[in-house]
Amino acid sequence: SSGINAECPLRPGTRARKLVRKDGGIAKFVSLLQIPGHVNIEALKEDKQAVELLRCAALGLCSLSKSSKNKRKMKNSGLIMYLSKLITLEVEAILVPVVATLSECSVDPEYRAAICEGGIIQYLSKFLESENQELVSHCANAIFHCAEDSLTRSLIRQHNGLEPLSRLVRNTENVTMLEGVTGAIWKVAIDHENCEIFKVLRLCEQLVPLLHNQPEEVMINVAGSIAECAKIPENIEQIRKSNGLIHLVNLLSGTNPTLLINVAHALGKCATEPDSASIIDKYDGVRLLWSLLKSPNPNVQSSAAWAICPCIDNNKDAGEMVRSLVGGLELIVSLLKSENREVLASICSAVANIAKDEQNLAVLTDHGVVPILSKLVVDHSTDDYVRGHIADAIGRCCVWGNNRKEFGARKVVKPLVKYLKSKEPFVYKAAAMALFHLSLEPDNCIVMHENHAKQWLVNMVGDDDWVLQEAAAGCIANIRHLALANDMAQSSKR
Repeated sequence: SSGINAECPLRPGTRARKLVRKDGGIAKFVSLLQIPGHVNIEALKEDKQAVELLRCAALGLCSLSKSSKNKRKMKNSGLIMYLSKLITLEVEAILVPVVATLSECSVDPEYRAAICEGGIIQYLSKFLESENQELVSHCANAIFHCAEDSLTRSLIRQHNGLEPLSRLVRNTENVTMLEGVTGAIWKVAIDHENCEIFKVLRLCEQLVPLLHNQPEEVMINVAGSIAECAKIPENIEQIRKSNGLIHLVNLLSGTNPTLLINVAHALGKCATEPDSASIIDKYDGVRLLWSLLKSPNPNVQSSAAWAICPCIDNNKDAGEMVRSLVGGLELIVSLLKSENREVLASICSAVANIAKDEQNLAVLTDHGVVPILSKLVVDHSTDDYVRGHIADAIGRCCVWGNNRKEFGARKVVKPLVKYLKSKEPFVYKAAAMALFHLSLEPDNCIVMHENHAKQWLVNMVGDDDWVLQEAAAGCIANIRHLALANDMAQSSKR
């Protein structure tokens, strides 16, 4: 072990890692971590030379693990099995490099699964209580990576890892540790049950001050954490009362795409509450979100569009607010030509919300929303995620002028009837709503009848959703009225 120490020369970017792998050194390093079955564990803990050997071997492997090829070789050599035994020793000198190696390797999905199955999560949760900040930092980073999996998030809760994470955000002096802790919180907060615990711990009140005067990496994690916690109304209230909305809006002027995406997600979740939506608008948040639609990054565009939807939906003066944004509606219509499905889905959702205001719908129509939506119906005839939002937008846009007739002329009725066959409730409900509005135009009813829309709509009349019931029944009634009028016209001719 004398050749391996804390200042191990196997630095990232050097050829050393490759040479060790090529010369079969990785398997030898891993074998150094093996503890023979006959060894007395308590005696081992007191053996300074044995502890130093294990520590140095773990340090070497930590450095070697910065190569993805080395990671695979290490995994095949049984690394996780040995680390899962070493972590149970709870010897701090060994724990730091062991957990550092786990943290480095946990970026790989296969490692994450092995870490979860190896019973390591309980120790990572336990060591969050350690006084050693380096160890805590590595534990938090490992949790950040591993908590992509729902089982891991559940295990962290079961092993009482949430409370120490909540306490650790108060330590703002150690930025490296703070980055890991906030990252871990972000990922574990994906689970609703974990958010409920964070609500009781009043975590959001502690996170809000970290939205300014911190490195971008920390603020990215904090914004992501707030976005996840905002699934619960009480957490939104904590964010609002702590002036978190103002800090989030201020971050919309930044340039880091990941930060902008997380901030937009957070604002979108908070805007589901009318009081929060009002504050976001008051501090210019809607205008700044709209400006993000001009970003060249499609992920930024879509996250901004999703955030705009509840801002419109929960604002009493939404129509006037949207009209005050010069060129805003033209920009929305232009983004319907995007080739990114997430952008399309979010923009169609935005169109559906904007179209609730008659004046704004008139402007959307003038900018050519009808022909673009008509083309999208055909182009995305099999993608349920997008077509539900397309149908929703069409239904909302039908109520202005001759839009129903133009949609029919552009042959949207037949593909919309096919949408009724989807197994996704949002898709067939949106299609039924759109067809109901289109059925107020007689020519559209003929196409619906010819494409056997009625047989699908009849089943929906018995659905538990009364909105869907009314749309399906209304559509059937309009088709029947046309058929009856046609029969009467035929009879009069005879």
